[in-house]
Amino acid sequence: MGRHDRIKPISYLKAHSAEVIRELGEGAPPLVITQNGEARAVLQDVGAYEETQEALALLKLLALGREDIAAGRVLPVEGLADRIRGR
Repeated sequence: MGRHDRIKPISYLKAHSAEVIRELGEGAPPLVITQNGEARAVLQDVGAYEETQEALALLKLLALGREDIAAGRVLPVEGLADRIRGR
């Protein structure tokens, strides 16, 4: 099943919503919904959505860490325990 098989018009979703939800729950890839020939929404199961959100959160943390390194907002690991106890 190619990616083009997972693009459907909104009328398809209206007519086959239960089937679409079942397929997504069984691990089908996300479904792109079009309206007037343009992509308007992507449907995916909740598990895949949550995994995507977790991955994005981790990438955001990495980006923030890289920004801190580039800006020099870092301290050496040596003395970390003393700094923590000093708070």
